[in-house]
Amino acid sequence: MAVKLLSETLINQIAAGEVIERPASVVKELVENAIDAGARRIEIATAAGGKSLIRVTDNGFGMGPEDLGLAVQRHCTSKIEGELDHISTLGFRGEALPSIGSVAKLRIQSRPDGADTGFEVRVEGGRMTEPRPSPGNKGTIVEVRDLFFATPARLKFMKSERAETGAITEVVRRMAIAFPEVRFALSGPDRTSLEFPATEDDRLARIAQILGRDFKENAIELDAVREDVRLTGFACVPTFNRGNSLHQYMFVNGRPVQDKLLISAIRGAYADTVPRGRYPVATLFIELDPALVDVNVHPAKADVRFRDPGLVRGLIVGAIREALTREGGRASTLGAEGMIQAFRPGFGSQTAAPQSRPSGFGNAPYFHGGQRPQNYAMDQSPFRPLETAAVAGFAEERQAVFGDVDRPSARGESAPASDHAPSAEDATDHPLGAARAQLHENYIVAQTRNGLAVIDQHAAHERLVYEALKQSLHADRTPSQVLLIPEIVDLAEEDCDRFMAHADAFAELGLAVERFGPGALAVRETPAILGEIDAAGLVRQLADDIAEWDDASGLKSRIDHVAATMACHGSVRSGRRLTIEEMNTLLRQMEATPGSGQCNHGRPTYIELKLSDIEKLFGRR
Repeated sequence: MAVKLLSETLINQIAAGEVIERPASVVKELVENAIDAGARRIEIATAAGGKSLIRVTDNGFGMGPEDLGLAVQRHCTSKIEGELDHISTLGFRGEALPSIGSVAKLRIQSRPDGADTGFEVRVEGGRMTEPRPSPGNKGTIVEVRDLFFATPARLKFMKSERAETGAITEVVRRMAIAFPEVRFALSGPDRTSLEFPATEDDRLARIAQILGRDFKENAIELDAVREDVRLTGFACVPTFNRGNSLHQYMFVNGRPVQDKLLISAIRGAYADTVPRGRYPVATLFIELDPALVDVNVHPAKADVRFRDPGLVRGLIVGAIREALTREGGRASTLGAEGMIQAFRPGFGSQTAAPQSRPSGFGNAPYFHGGQRPQNYAMDQSPFRPLETAAVAGFAEERQAVFGDVDRPSARGESAPASDHAPSAEDATDHPLGAARAQLHENYIVAQTRNGLAVIDQHAAHERLVYEALKQSLHADRTPSQVLLIPEIVDLAEEDCDRFMAHADAFAELGLAVERFGPGALAVRETPAILGEIDAAGLVRQLADDIAEWDDASGLKSRIDHVAATMACHGSVRSGRRLTIEEMNTLLRQMEATPGSGQCNHGRPTYIELKLSDIEKLFGRR
C-alpha cells in the first residue's frame, strides 16, 4: 500500500482523540485560553453535559480578524517562541481549537480592546469560514455545539450527562483554586448555577469557597523552600480525611496536574496517620523555574516530569510532616460537630450502629485490614527483635505514664489521687486542659479554658507508645537477622537497577541486598522486627512500588505497622481506672507528642467542644 499524506481534517481529528477526550477537556482548554488572555471574569454555560453546548465567555484581551483566522489552524499560537524549556502559559501547543473544530461546530466571536467592532469565525467538521464582522463586548466568546458530531463513534464512549457535568464542574473547581483572582461562573439547564467570586490574593478563602468552611478550619499552612523549588498551600489534619483522592489538588507553576509523583508524596507524608482506605485532604502549589519541569509530556498537559523528582518529593514529604508535627495534634472540627449532633434533642431516639463514629472520621476498621492482629509474643520469637534499645524505650514509656500494671487501679479498683497532681486551675491553661472525670473506664473528660475535651485513653496512649517505639527503632540502624542461606530473587534487570539505587536506605532499615548477576538480587539480611517473612515476596513488592511510584518507603511502613500492633497491645486498655494524676500526665504527654491527635489506626484520640457550642445546646446563645 502506497504512503500518502493525510488530509488536514483527518489529522486534526486524530489529534482531537488525544486532546479532546470528553466535554470536560473542551472546557479545560477554553478556560486555559481565557486565563492566558488575561481574563478576570470567565463564564461557562453547558447543556446535556457539554455534549450539545459549551459556551465560554471571558473579558480578556480579545483577537482581531487576522488572529482569529490563525487561531483555528493547527500549531498556531501566540504563547510560545523559540524553546520549550521556558513555558510560562497554560496553553502552548496550538492544537486545542483546530481539534475542537474538527469534531464539533465551533464559533469564536472576539473583539480586542479599543476596536470598533468584533469579528467571528466558524469551523464545522474541520471546514473554516473567513472571519467576518460581528458585534460583541471586549473579550472572547467560544461556543461549541454538537461535540463529536463528526466522529459519532466517539459519542458511544461518553458517560451519562450527570457524569459529564460533574467532570466539567471538577475542571472549573481546579482552575478556580489555581487562580483566586479570577471570577468563575458555571451555569446550564443540567445544573444549578455555581459561582466563585474573585478573592484576589486570599487563596485560602477561594479554597474554602470550593471545599467548604470545614477545610479552612482544619487546614495547616505550608510554606517551604528547597534549593530552587518552593512549596506553598495547605494540608489538613489527618482526622479530616475523605473516601477518595478527589480532594487532593496539585498545581505546578499554576497549572493543575494529576501527577503520580505528587500523589505518592502526599501518601508518604501522611503514612501511619490516616486510616487505610481513607485519603488526606490537601492543596499543594509548587513553583520552580520552568526549565526544571517538562509540561510537554502529554497533549492533555495533566502529567509533568521534574528534572529532580527526588528533590520535589522530599520537599513535599518534609513540609507536610513538619506541619503535622507542629500542629498535627489538633482535633478535626468534624468531631465536635458530630458530638453536638449527638446531644441534640431527639438524637437518642435513633438506634446508633455499633461502634459508630462521628461523621468525617471514616469507616475504616479499627485495625488495619479489618482484622484484629495477632498478639506479638516477643518472648517466644526465635529472633527476639526487641532485645534492643526499643525494649527500654517501650518499657520506660509505659512506666512513665502508668507505672506498674499490677497496682490496684490497674485491676479496676479505686486508687487515691497523688498529692503531687497539678492543680486544676493551672492545668486548664494547657491545650487539653485539666482532667475532671473518667467515663466508662475509657474516656477522660477534661476542662479547658474555653470548653471541654473528651479523650480516648487507649487510643491516646497507643499513639504515645507507638511514637516512642518508632523513635527507638529509627534512631539507629534497624536490627536485622542474617539469613543462613541467602534468598535469591529473580527480577528484570531494570527492576534490579532501580532497587539497588535504594540499597543504602534499605540497609538502614535492616534489609541487606546485593546484586547477584544481571537479573537477580541476593537477600542476606531482613529486619528482625518482621520475624519470619517471605523475603522474595517483600523484595518483589518493594520493586513494584519503586517502579510505579519511585517510592521506597514500603519497608519502613511494614516496620511501622508491626510497631503499631505492638503499641496497641502494650498500651493501657479500655476499662482501666485512672487517677487524676495519671489522666493529667497522659494529657501533658499528648500535648508534647507529634501526631497525638489520632491513634495508629487513624481514629481521633480526642474531641474538643467549645464553650460557645455547649451554650448553644442549652439555648444560652
